[in-house]
Amino acid sequence: LVVAAIAILAGIVIVAINPAKQLGDTRNAERKSAVNTILNAVTQYAVDNNGVLPTGVGTTTAEICATGAVSCVGFADLTVLTTNGKYLVSIPNEPQKANANGAGYQIIRDANGRITVSAQYPEQSATISVTR
Repeated sequence: LVVAAIAILAGIVIVAINPAKQLGDTRNAERKSAVNTILNAVTQYAVDNNGVLPTGVGTTTAEICATGAVSCVGFADLTVLTTNGKYLVSIPNEPQKANANGAGYQIIRDANGRITVSAQYPEQSATISVTR
């Protein structure tokens, strides 16, 4: 009877804590931090270069090339941000689903010159995007 009561209480605690949701929330927080970090680095680069953006920032949405990628063909190449660690030590990587060459984050410049960085694989129906 005591074992059954402990098992029931343990089940209630596990459901209340919901570890899958907690882990998803943690990864989404990491994604939010990463998109802000990338956008801040791009903005600082533009400030230091008289408004000129890194060449990898275009008017079509592109996945950002990962630091150490074998090839950045087809990706937004922001390696200029990591040169000598001036703006970033490395491009942040998606916590779960990044591929070998992509970081798991996208970047685009709209017609008004605003930059948007977004996470490609947010969890729990979240939208993680920052525009400046």
